[in-house]
Amino acid sequence: MTEGVLPAQTIRAMLGAGAIAADRPPVDGQVQPASLDLRLGAVAYRVRASFLAGQGRPVADRIAEFEMHRVDLTTGAVLEKGCVYVVPLMEHLALPADVSAVANAKSSTGRLDLLTRTITDGGVEFDRIPAGYHGPLYAEICPRSFSVLVRSGMRLNQMRLRRGDAVLDDAALGALHVREPLVDGVPLIAGGLGFSVDLRPAAGDLVGYRAKPHAGVIDLDRIGAYDPAEFWEDVRSAQGRIILDPGAFYILVSREAVTIPPDHAAEMAPYLAMVGEFRVHYAGFFDPGFGHRAAGGAGSRGVLEVRCHEAPFVLEHGQVVGRLVYERMAEVPDTLYGAGIASNYQGQGLKLSKHFRG
Repeated sequence: MTEGVLPAQTIRAMLGAGAIAADRPPVDGQVQPASLDLRLGAVAYRVRASFLAGQGRPVADRIAEFEMHRVDLTTGAVLEKGCVYVVPLMEHLALPADVSAVANAKSSTGRLDLLTRTITDGGVEFDRIPAGYHGPLYAEICPRSFSVLVRSGMRLNQMRLRRGDAVLDDAALGALHVREPLVDGVPLIAGGLGFSVDLRPAAGDLVGYRAKPHAGVIDLDRIGAYDPAEFWEDVRSAQGRIILDPGAFYILVSREAVTIPPDHAAEMAPYLAMVGEFRVHYAGFFDPGFGHRAAGGAGSRGVLEVRCHEAPFVLEHGQVVGRLVYERMAEVPDTLYGAGIASNYQGQGLKLSKHFRG
């Protein structure tokens, strides 16, 4: 069978065959062009610390070790900023021996600084699900900037399935750019497609947003409901540089407008592992059709979710901060990002999550 990322039609077939099962039937929009949204179950366990199950150990046993109390999500509950929760997901897997998966936070989740990672029985890595895995899935949720109101059935993270290894090396990525321009301008190709930060906007001096430290609760079901000024400070620069404060969370935007062809998918990754001053992404999936003309796009810029670590760090316009790793699709999906589906960020520039007005 063809190697590559599995498309929407294959994911639906796996749901029908039981390779992916769920406590409730799938809902509209849950299957994305190259991923499956995962739904929160009925209870959240407040735990003392983040953990991985470890080889041969079920997550349920580790929850019993670290549980502090339980939160009923059926009618909605607040997950408090700075706390760690583990939530059994509605979906569980019986993957074929040649299919593995990787999970990531959804775009709106990442833009709220809502750290959400997937853990599995016997897991030794976050967000990595080995080929042939049979068992339940759990979300570890740690609100970093804002407390959030969540309910059973909400979709905070997503899962991408793949058969084999179809990551493009630099030569293949360069050839793809010649055939289908992936970025406006000269591409920086080194272990993926490099992209840089835009701190010199075409108009004005607004370059990003910084999360306020003592904001209110965000109900994740409320779309376009919140005044950004109550949760975010504007970040402005007339010099093309900003200084990141340790512990602060920023929303910035890439200088480049990127494109994902319909027969490929991409994932955002750090540019250099040894640059430890800041982290550049939380939500990293780019679906087929993102920014592509076939899906009504003309290039879309990448929103950067940035957290500074140990020391204040000077970030300058055009500084390379991340890379997109492209993979071949096993088959072109029967629906593309932004083409007839609810895609909140097609054609985006600097943009907060869908929960905020404007």
